Amino acid sequence: MNDDDTHRQPAEFRYWANVDEPWPRALRFMGRALLGFDPAPPEDVVRAFASSYYDADPLAEAFVEDVYFQRGAAEGRAMLDRAIAHGVASVEDAPESLTRLFEDIERDPDWVDLDLVAHGARVFRRYGTAVFRFAGAITLEGYSESSVAKPLVLTGAYAGDSTRRRFLETAAFWIAVSEPGGLAPFAPGRASALRVRIMHVFVRKRLLAHPEWNLEKWGVPISQGDALLTLMGGSFVPGIAMQAMGYRPSTRDIEAMMHFWRYVGHLMGVRPRCYPASMKEAAQLTFVTMVKAARTSGDDGRSLCQSYVKAFAPDPDAPLGVRMRQAWNHRVHLGYTRFFLPPWTYRKNQLPSAGLWALHPLLQFPFIFGAETLRRTFPALDDVADRVARRSRARWFARHMGKRRAEYRPAESFTR
Repeated sequence: MNDDDTHRQPAEFRYWANVDEPWPRALRFMGRALLGFDPAPPEDVVRAFASSYYDADPLAEAFVEDVYFQRGAAEGRAMLDRAIAHGVASVEDAPESLTRLFEDIERDPDWVDLDLVAHGARVFRRYGTAVFRFAGAITLEGYSESSVAKPLVLTGAYAGDSTRRRFLETAAFWIAVSEPGGLAPFAPGRASALRVRIMHVFVRKRLLAHPEWNLEKWGVPISQGDALLTLMGGSFVPGIAMQAMGYRPSTRDIEAMMHFWRYVGHLMGVRPRCYPASMKEAAQLTFVTMVKAARTSGDDGRSLCQSYVKAFAPDPDAPLGVRMRQAWNHRVHLGYTRFFLPPWTYRKNQLPSAGLWALHPLLQFPFIFGAETLRRTFPALDDVADRVARRSRARWFARHMGKRRAEYRPAESFTR
């Protein structure tokens, strides 16, 4: 970010053009009546959020510029891998940019509470694989925005045949960062966060030079603004929405999950100008997100949505038993997508009918609610629930990913 970007806002940040329309006014009225506060935050918060679409990651960008673009991606990746595994001191002739990057990572911010981070990770684990399907489904709503859809379409990520692999790599990331101790120095989760951070920088710098990228309309690619919404999509949003499935997180649980994802974001270079510190502030950010939407991605967003719902379709050449499991999983994913995605978004993107599978998340309610009630009534069961959830998601991932490993490699070429 430079000084000129302090009050800069993307043209497609439509909050002020939309906030006085009838439906946002109705939302504000209902919010005051039901929640006891105005869902529209103070103007300075909205302006800070809008300006964050021009914020990137200067520390990591300096390293990418020094090494990846000057010496080659292979040398940059080898240098990063060694620093992650053995510390930056083990890297011979480490550039100053790498040293500064790791000094920043190894110095925890003043706001972090590591006990609260561990609590939030435990809450996230409690959702097992259901939160993976939920996150995949609600991401499709974000694809209506060009700032989200364009990087994925232009790099080929989450498009066509790559969709399933990319989704599973994202699930690998969610698992790694939320395992007990996963964010400690040299732990797999911290390593994954750093690799994804560098991948994002690499993609951002390449996209900024692409003739289709419109800086005035969208801000920088993979901006701090969109990254902040991703953090909310892993914490506040499932904490609220997945109660429809029977989950029973407390307010402290959800705020701990928000704190956990804030720390993950910090390691990834996501340092938003303002981060919601409470349920109220998170709800207000959600209101801004709904109102500011321009929904201009068109065919690009539609193709991403359609690729997602096809990603787990059964392989016609697979053995019958495998094909039956794949068919079940495909319908479950489709059911989550239909249940959690707004119906107008589902129709606009011409997604296939889910039939009765749209009720699959709801039908789990009595079982999940019962288990959650027991867990809350008898604290000793919390450890049991945690072990069950961890085993469940490990098995799920192994079944889908096989022996492959998540690589977090940036695309080397554009699709157009």
